[in-house]
Amino acid sequence: MPQLPTSTIGNTGVEVTQLGFGAAPLGELFHRVTGEQSDAILRAAWDAGIRYYDTAPFYGHGKSEHRVGHVLQDMPRGEFALSTKVGRVLTPAKGDNFTSKFWEHPLPFDFYYDYTYDGIMRSFEGSMQRLGMNRADLLMIHDLDMWFNETEARVRAWLSQLFTSGWRALEELKAAGDIRGIGAGINELGMITHFAEYVDLDCAIVAMPYTLLDQETLDKEFALCEKNGVGIIVGAPFSSGILATGPVEGAYYKYAPATPEILEKTGRIQAICERHHVTLAAAAMQFPLYHPVVNAIIPGAQATEHIESNAAQFVVDIPKDVWSELKHEGLIREDAPTPQ
Repeated sequence: MPQLPTSTIGNTGVEVTQLGFGAAPLGELFHRVTGEQSDAILRAAWDAGIRYYDTAPFYGHGKSEHRVGHVLQDMPRGEFALSTKVGRVLTPAKGDNFTSKFWEHPLPFDFYYDYTYDGIMRSFEGSMQRLGMNRADLLMIHDLDMWFNETEARVRAWLSQLFTSGWRALEELKAAGDIRGIGAGINELGMITHFAEYVDLDCAIVAMPYTLLDQETLDKEFALCEKNGVGIIVGAPFSSGILATGPVEGAYYKYAPATPEILEKTGRIQAICERHHVTLAAAAMQFPLYHPVVNAIIPGAQATEHIESNAAQFVVDIPKDVWSELKHEGLIREDAPTPQ
């Protein structure tokens, strides 16, 4: 079995393989994944040495948690780390033709947002039942931003629920040993600093802002995280796909078809990598981890070959000249940490 490098998430004491597994695709994000395929993907991840798994109630409206738990229940609990999320509470949907905006074949459970004490506790209990677990290592506050909530008034209302009520539930779960770290799933710039004004996060999953294509978090967020001991997990090192597929027709960037400008920039990055006999995917996976606050990346997979490729590319040697050229050409920021 391959030995992947490990890291400890912030100050939580939770040790993870730096290459983790993001289970959103197992909720069937845009593409069909059967139960049999899901089992094979998760077992391939385990065989590749991956020991950190991240899921959420939202992914497939419970489907991802069921699938992750189905496989991990057979594995020694002390040998892997697990994170899931709170903020949406699932309830049985009406009728036989339930659909979802994001998920191809969701389970027939609708959700409502709830960041109160009772909502956090109910969400956590539901997750543990779907996973077949009695604890999670990390528990993330999910999607509390404009990306999903659309209006500032709604975001403020949920934040008020969290800070005045739900945070107490998270602290109680941590004190009881049901979780070891409290985090937030971040889609937008500015939210980490906003959280820091009110609560002490242990970690955060950043879905977009620190990849080969985007490094805006260097301006404020990562410096604040380093100062406060907040661990970072990069949730989308491939920027929704384009940094894995390359600038091909139909490539996705930030959950939407890539623009001509992003396709052109990605092509320039890929050309530099190829001149040094390095794949774009390898550079995309390794780049975030050079920053001292980044503890892990959690790319997803829709097939076992994706897992095998990710694990192989994750450990290849990348010449330092790759990073020097990317900076010289203005394709990544000069202040982005890279090997010297």
